[in-house]
Order: sequence, then C-alpha cells, then structure tokens
Amino acid sequence: QVQLVESGGGSVQVGGSLTLSCAASGGIFSTNAMGWYRQAPENERELVAAIISTGGTYYADSVKGRFTISRDNAKNTVHLQMNSLKPEDTAVYYCHALSRISDEDRREYEFWGQGTQVTVSS
Repeated sequence: QVQLVESGGGSVQVGGSLTLSCAASGGIFSTNAMGWYRQAPENERELVAAIISTGGTYYADSVKGRFTISRDNAKNTVHLQMNSLKPEDTAVYYCHALSRISDEDRREYEFWGQGTQVTVSS
C-alpha cells in the first residue's frame, strides 16, 4: 500500500523554526508533484506549498518568504522548512502527492499523509 509518512512536527515558540519531512513508500513509480496542506481547528484545509518535478514551486501568501519547500525526486521525498513561525501557523500539516504508480498507467493518483501537528506558542 502506498503511504506518505510525515515527520518533524512539534511545538516551538514564536519566531522559531521547524522542518517537516515526508517520505513516500509502497511502490510509487514516480511523483510528479508533492506539497503540504494544513488545517487548523474550524478552518478549511489549505494548500501551504507545493513543488513539481521540474522544480517549480507554489506558496500561499501567508507563508511566502518564511517557508521553503524542497524535494528529492529520486527518493520521492519532500521537505518544508518553516522559519519565523507565527501562532497562526498552528495546524495539522498534511503531506500530499500526485504520483504515477506504474510505467503503463499514466494517470496521476492522489495520496495523503496522516498529518503532523505543528504548534506555535506565543
């Protein structure tokens, strides 16, 4: 079974840093795009950052300039370096991937991680 496993969440003070990591396992053929969503209590899940295989990136306006997404295509991993953290960054962060699962099947399939809690305290 394909899995996305997140790590690196935790609690930090305002202005601190955390790095989230996500590793895909279970026989993914290739990953075309990976990213991070987050969901705070009573809020909708929102896309925070994403990166495609060619290196193009997207950042939500709220994190632009503070967060950096990177990936290792060969390992199907993605990292989110979060600097200058604010209380409003507190949320459960979910890894997300759009991946092919075999050479003959050209469709992209969507996968989600279990989520990792990030708490920023003032």
